[in-house]
Amino acid sequence: MTNASHPSPPSEPAPHDSDERVPVLIVGGSLVGLSTSLFLGRLGVPHLLVERHARTSHHPRGRGNNVRTMELFRAAGVEERIRAAASVLAENHGILQADTLTGSEQEWLFRTIDPGGALSRISPSGWCLCSQNDLEPVLLQAARELGGDIRFGTEMTSFTSDADGVTARITERESGRVRTVRADYLVAADGPRSPVRERLGIPMTGPGDLFHNVSITFRAKQLADAVGDRRFIVCYLTNPDSPGALLPVDNAQDWVFHAPWRPDDGETLEDFTDERCAHLIRTAVGVPDLEVEVTGKAPWHAAERVAERYGRGRVLLAGDSAHEMSPTGAFGSNTGIQDAHNLAWKLAAVLDGWAGPGLVDSYDAERRPVALATAARASSRSAEHSHPGYDAAPAAGPQKGMLAVVLGHRYPEGAVIGAESDESPVPTDFSPLAVPGGRAPHLWVRLDGERVSTLDLYERTPVLLTGRSGGAWHDVARLAAERTGVPLACFRLGHELEVEPMPAGAPSGPPAGARGGAAGGAPGGAPGGAPAGPPDFHRLHGIGEEGAVLVRPDGFVAWRSEGARPDPESVLREALAEVFRTG
Repeated sequence: MTNASHPSPPSEPAPHDSDERVPVLIVGGSLVGLSTSLFLGRLGVPHLLVERHARTSHHPRGRGNNVRTMELFRAAGVEERIRAAASVLAENHGILQADTLTGSEQEWLFRTIDPGGALSRISPSGWCLCSQNDLEPVLLQAARELGGDIRFGTEMTSFTSDADGVTARITERESGRVRTVRADYLVAADGPRSPVRERLGIPMTGPGDLFHNVSITFRAKQLADAVGDRRFIVCYLTNPDSPGALLPVDNAQDWVFHAPWRPDDGETLEDFTDERCAHLIRTAVGVPDLEVEVTGKAPWHAAERVAERYGRGRVLLAGDSAHEMSPTGAFGSNTGIQDAHNLAWKLAAVLDGWAGPGLVDSYDAERRPVALATAARASSRSAEHSHPGYDAAPAAGPQKGMLAVVLGHRYPEGAVIGAESDESPVPTDFSPLAVPGGRAPHLWVRLDGERVSTLDLYERTPVLLTGRSGGAWHDVARLAAERTGVPLACFRLGHELEVEPMPAGAPSGPPAGARGGAAGGAPGGAPGGAPAGPPDFHRLHGIGEEGAVLVRPDGFVAWRSEGARPDPESVLREALAEVFRTG
C-alpha cells in the first residue's frame, strides 16, 4: 500500500514516527495469529502481536487439525502439548449421519480416519481433534515462551505503509493508552471482516455466503446415554423438524449443536431463545424429555471467498482475512495455519538477510491458488455431508482424494524450480513421491544415532539431501552456500543419514481411501497412496544415487537434480540464488 493510492487521514501515524520498533507486527490473536507468532518465535524473529479481545476463544469450534498442520506443530515442538490438551476427544473418529440418535436411520459416512493405521507410512504425525478454545492457550503459552510479545485487549486502530515498512497505531482498550509501532512487515490475521484487507482495498471473490448457523453450547448429562459408545467427531442429524449437527465437547455432559439460521428470511438471533434452542436439540436428538441447559450461542457464516491478492507491499494477509471456507473438514483453519508457516520462514529468511525481499512475494503465488482449490473442495464436502442449512446438491459420488488436499497440495509457481506450471495446486489423488513444489516425503532415518523423521530436518534452514553416491553435491554445498549467503544444511544418504527398515507387520500397498471414497473425507483426511514394500529414499525423492534434492525450511521441495551434473557447484549456486532471490 502506498500513501499516494491510499491517502491516510490526519489521525493516522506519520511514517517512522513511533514509540516501538519491531521486525513483524501481527494483528489478530486467534489460531492463525498465534501460529504466526509461534513459527516466528521458533525462527528467532522478534515480533509484536495485538488482539482486541481480552482473552483467547472460549467457544469450542475449529476442532479438526489435519495431519499436515500437526506436522508443522511437531516441528514447532508443541505437538505433544496439543495432544494432551485434546486427550478427552482422542477416541472420537467417525462422522455419523442419522435421522435422530434414537431413530433407525443410521449411517457412518466414515467410521475411522486412519483404517489400518496406514497413515504412519507417510507421516510421523496424525490428525488431532482439538477445539480452538483448547488449542489457542497452548499456542499462546508456547509463543510467549519463545519471546513473543503478545498483547490481548490491544487493538490496531490505524496504519500506513511505505516501501520500507509499516507504521501502526495501537490502543490498549481498557486504559485507552495509545502507542505507535514501526514494523518491517505487518501480518493481518484479523478475520473474515478484516479491517486491514478493507483498508488495503483488496476485494474478495467467489460464490460468497453459503449458509448460516447458530452454534449452541449446552449441558445435558443424559445425552451420553443416547449417544452410547458412538464416538463421533460430528453427527449430522437429519430430522426435518430440526436438522442440525451435534458435536461432543467431553463425551459426557458438554456438547455443541449447530442449528440452521436463515437471516435472509428475516430470522434474527433473538429468535434463538434458550427455550427454542432446547426444543431444537431435543427434537434433533430424539429425546423429548432431555434436560438441556444452554450455556452459550454464537452465530457463524459459512462462505467461499478468496482475496484477489494476499497483500500489498509490506502488508500481508493470512487465514480468514485471506480466505473463507465452508467448515466441513476444518479446511479453513488448517489452511490458515499453513499460510502462517509459509509466511513465517520467508519473513525470517528476508529479515535475517540470507534471502532477497522478493521471496516474500512468492507467498501470494503459492498460497492463493491452494486456497482457491481448497475452498472449492470444502464447499463440495459440505454438500456431500448435507450440512444443516446448506441446500446445494452434492456432486455425483463421494469426493475423491481428500488427502491430496491435506498433504498433496503443491506450488506450481513461487520459490521453486522445475515445478509443472500447468499442474493443479491440489491434484485429484495423493502420491507420496516428491515433486518440485510439493511436500517432501516422510521416512524414518537415523541421525547421530537418533531416530528422526526426514520431516524433522526441515525448519530453520534449507536442506540439501544427496543420494548414496552424491558426494559431488555434498562436497560443493558449503562453497555454494558461502557464495550465495544461504545457510544450507547437507545430509548424505549412507553417511549422515541411514534409512530405517520398515517394521515387521507394517501395512503395505495403497491403504483404504487412497483413491477416494468416504474414508477420505475426515478432518485431516484418510491416508492414501502409500508406497508398497520397504521405503526407498531415492524413489520417493525422485533422484538416482548421484542425485540431490533441495528442501525449503517448510519441507517443500525447491529443486532437484536426478543425477550428477557438470560443474555441480555452479548449478547448486544458481538454484539457491533463484529460489531464495539472492541475486
